[in-house]
Amino acid sequence: MVETINIYKLIPKTSVEGPGNRFCIWVQGCKHHCSGCFAKQTWEFGIGKDYNIDELFVQIKSIPDIEGITLLGGEPFEQASSLATLTQKVKQSGLSVVCFTGYKIEELEASTKPEIHNLLKNIDLLIDGKFEKEKFDLSRPWVGSSNQRYLFLTDFYCWDDLKNYHNKIEMRIAQDGKLEINGMGDFENIQEKFCLQLGKNNIK
Repeated sequence: MVETINIYKLIPKTSVEGPGNRFCIWVQGCKHHCSGCFAKQTWEFGIGKDYNIDELFVQIKSIPDIEGITLLGGEPFEQASSLATLTQKVKQSGLSVVCFTGYKIEELEASTKPEIHNLLKNIDLLIDGKFEKEKFDLSRPWVGSSNQRYLFLTDFYCWDDLKNYHNKIEMRIAQDGKLEINGMGDFENIQEKFCLQLGKNNIK
């Protein structure tokens, strides 16, 4: 049986979703449903595109000058088994793995599911915790609320690697003509301004 990952979106090279240039993977499916989430389209399970893991890894390796991959969502740990397989290949190739999760690391470490632990051991930098709207805070890179934590699970990264980074966004025009925004910022304000200029149906 071919192992696949159900994915909402890929960005082959981005500089706003973790240290350096990264191959970014938004997985499809999330149970957290955080209030104020800007990625509600990733909540429903099974409606993304299925990617063959071996083919996706070949695609990752074909991108020049990337430091690693970033897993977002959606919730990566809902597809822990497939992502553990992919991230093992990524780590063996010398690239790093950054992962965002709505779970706290204590919950993940307490899990009895081996695939959870298999994925955890391949992650260099884990950013844990749900987005909490009432704790909205953009003072730190890549995160949107003050409760979220940086957890250095290997020695690939450390606090000094983060001090020169700030929250930024990127904008791209998709093939269907819509404006795509990624990164971390005040998305409600950004969306409001661009809706006024471009129309609500032209932004995603």
